[in-house]
Formats: sequence, C-alpha cells, structure tokens
Amino acid sequence: MAECEIFFVSSQRESHPIVNQMKNILTFTPVYVRLIWGGDRIARFKGIESQGPDVGESWELSPMPGHESVVDRGEFKGLNLNQLIDKYGNDIMGKRLYERYEGKFPLLIKFIDSKSDLSIQVHPDDELAAVTEHKRGKTEMWYSIDPDEGAYLYAGFKGEESPESLKAKIEDSTIVESLAKYYTKPGDVFFLPAGCVHAIGQGNFVAEIQEASDVTYRIFDYNRKGADGKPRELHVEKAMVATKYDNSDLAKPINVTAAPDTEAPMVHCSFFNTDLINVDPEMNLDLKARDSFSVFITVSGELTFSAEGNAPLTVGRGTTILVPASVDSIKVTGKGEMISVYVP
Repeated sequence: MAECEIFFVSSQRESHPIVNQMKNILTFTPVYVRLIWGGDRIARFKGIESQGPDVGESWELSPMPGHESVVDRGEFKGLNLNQLIDKYGNDIMGKRLYERYEGKFPLLIKFIDSKSDLSIQVHPDDELAAVTEHKRGKTEMWYSIDPDEGAYLYAGFKGEESPESLKAKIEDSTIVESLAKYYTKPGDVFFLPAGCVHAIGQGNFVAEIQEASDVTYRIFDYNRKGADGKPRELHVEKAMVATKYDNSDLAKPINVTAAPDTEAPMVHCSFFNTDLINVDPEMNLDLKARDSFSVFITVSGELTFSAEGNAPLTVGRGTTILVPASVDSIKVTGKGEMISVYVP
C-alpha cells in the first residue's frame, strides 16, 4: 500500500536533454468512453454538445496507448501526449520524474458519470501488477462534484474479511453487504489505495485522479450482461490476491472546502498530491518547488491562467490543463474552483 496522507514501469526511452525550451500551457481534446453504466452529464457539465447517451468517462489527460490525449490548440495542436513526452520529456515532466517513470507520463485524469452502478472491483499494487500483468498497478482517488440525492459509493470493508469469506460472499452474491457504504456530498474526497475493494454507485459525478494503468479486477457485476448479451467477465482469483484485507480507514471519505484564494489539501501520497484551490479573484502559484508537471482541473466557475511566454488562457468548468515542469509560476484569476495535481 502506498504511504499516503489524507487530511482530517516498462522499456527505457531515449533521454532528451532539452531543458527549459517548452513552457506552453497545454489543453487537450478529451477521450469520451461509452460504457453500459454511463449517462449524459459530462457534456452538460462541460457545456458542450452531447457525446452520446451512455458516456461514462471523459479521459481528460491520458497517456494510455490507443487513447492518448491530443493537444487541441496552439503550436503543438494535433500532437498527442506521448509524442510530446518523447520530444520534450524533461521539460514537461521534469528530469526527476522523466527518469523515475522511464519517460512514461504517470497519471490518468478522468471525469466519471455513473447513470447506473459500476462493478465492484479492485486494483493490484505496482509490485503485483508488474509480476502478473507486466504493467503498473493503480492507486486512485475520487472528488465528488455533483452527486444525485441518495447517491453512494462503496470503499473498503465494513469489518474483518479474509480471502475465504470474501470468495464465499462473491459466490452467493452477498458481497455488497460486506462493503462500507458512503452517501456522497459535493466536496467528498475518497482515497483508494491499490488493494481497496470499491465501486461507484449510480447517480455520482466525480473527478478521478489515478496512476496511469488499465489493470482492473472485476469482482462482482450484479449478474448483468454486457453489450454482447453475455455476462461480463469477472477476475475473482486475481482479485483475491490483489485485495488488502486490513480494512484500512484510508478509504473513509473527508469533505474538503477552500476559502477564497486559498488551497485546501486533499490527498498527498507517493503517486500524486492533490489540493482544492478556490480562486476569487486571484492566486499566484509558485510551481518551481514542485519539480513536477502540474495539472489543473476546473470544477466550477471560469478561470484565466497566465504564465510567462503564454497568452492568457480562459477556461470554464470541466477543462483540464497541463503546465510543464519548466514553468516556474502561474497566475490564475477569476472566480471558480480547481483541483491542483502534481507528483511529489
């Protein structure tokens, strides 16, 4: 389990020694993912035309092969995130992270709209995933933006469990009764270390920050069928090994608010640091000490980002921007909230 504070890798790429040449504030075309449990709130949240009736996820910043984010404006328009990293890896990620992650962008940022329940699932940690899948594991977090009345999430166990008891409850379809259930409110933050059994219930709208990994072990899916009319695949045996049975309280949510022109910490762990920033009317952010790229996810209002060498960029809610590690500071003006993300 990652060491984390919640407040109450692959083939080697060629190194590119270019430093402090690429300082562009970047925005990307989201990748909209249609899923059987998806809805239509992502487009409405962003204020854009519908992307379909069953869009469950918007991948805002993605290095995942086949689903890479593509720059949507400026001199790098049309290049995807991995192409940018290949050319400007040290500038964008910072030399420390470029070497640590062997030239691979380490995070995946999403919005999730659950019109119906997601499956109960678990993710392996990095060590296990490297052995079983030859991939990275997945630690993640959720920030609740706009849940319906009565919406809930499952995160962790209610009490003591073992591989034997969990498998029995999967087989007789009573596993839900063993999970801790939390009714969600705007501003709720959930930290989900690898190995924590979890599920998003219907009626939630969340931002998700996670390790860049697609390794998911589906434990139970309410006996429903996929688009092909067949039961969706389960991964029970792998899940038994990946699950952490110590029932950590890390999964218990906290509610985070930030006063005007302040930052409120959310989750700080070895994979990502996240804070909620309330801009009203101006924030000057010193990014140099982060020694990391910065991601800003606008979750309310309208904000303008200004940095040396860039024209001011004004964005509305639902927009995610990437600021390279080579940018030392940024000014944000307007009235709205955003999630700040970087890698410690």
